[in-house]
Amino acid sequence: MNNILVTGADGFIGSHLTEELVKKGKKVKAFAYYNSFNTWGWLDTLPKEIMNEVEVFTGDIRDPNGVKEAMKGMDEVYHLAALIAIPFSYHSPDTYVDTNIKGTLNVLQAGRELGTSRLLITSTSEVYGTAQYVPIDEKHPFQGQSPYSATKIGADRLAESFYRSFEMPVTIVRPFNTYGPRQSARAVIPTIITQLLSGKEEIELGSLTPTRDFNFVKDTTNGFIEIAKSEKTIGEEINIATQQEISIGELAEELIRQINPNAKIITDDQRLRPEKSEVNRLLGANAKIKLLTEWTPNFTFEQGLRETIEFFRHNLDKYKADIYNI
Repeated sequence: MNNILVTGADGFIGSHLTEELVKKGKKVKAFAYYNSFNTWGWLDTLPKEIMNEVEVFTGDIRDPNGVKEAMKGMDEVYHLAALIAIPFSYHSPDTYVDTNIKGTLNVLQAGRELGTSRLLITSTSEVYGTAQYVPIDEKHPFQGQSPYSATKIGADRLAESFYRSFEMPVTIVRPFNTYGPRQSARAVIPTIITQLLSGKEEIELGSLTPTRDFNFVKDTTNGFIEIAKSEKTIGEEINIATQQEISIGELAEELIRQINPNAKIITDDQRLRPEKSEVNRLLGANAKIKLLTEWTPNFTFEQGLRETIEFFRHNLDKYKADIYNI
């Protein structure tokens, strides 16, 4: 049985990944962000039979000592801990450098010193910027269109350098836009759903024309697991994508149709990205992950949306739909 550490386990994707690894019989240590309230984020909502099998380690990914302590005895590390909200990166870019770049360096340094067998470093489709061609494969140029994406590019290149310089067993995992239960309200699908479920008739959004390639979270977590199982993925950077796109406007209209057909979309200027920072098109290629692993999406977009809507319908009290969450 592999000993697995998941950093960012208290977050959206990390909590789903932790849950799925336990279901597959893995021994999991969950790295959660330390706080004085002794809360473990979304891990607190997992079934007791799952959490009984999880060792929780609280710390700060920015602290190299705590990271190394957490990684001792671990065979595999799935590194998901990051700051990811793009608008907040305009406001506080220093924190993104400290968390996303230095935090990743801490994981890489500890992995090198401890001889960790596998390291999966989580990237993002935002590193590509607006598509220069589609579908976007792993050879597409990188473009830092926000402080967030710039720090993720930096983290990715650090990971590549440790593979090339020290022969570390690193894989860069690059999910396109993931959605599903437990996602933050700052993301577009929860933003729309929570406004609709709270009874708003005017749904406030930013730009409606950008397109995105949406992965349901269970397909994303399965992608991580399949990538870790394959020796062919070491030293590679690999997209997790559906190779399908939908515009934000079309997405909003579909959710309005399903939840409240009387609602209308209005543009909220504070939700607009600066013009040169907006990523206008993301459509990912998934040929590489299908070639190197046994991954394939198991959920249609319709299935994923239904499950997501039901989650928010029963957990709306956990969200502040009346304010703009950056």
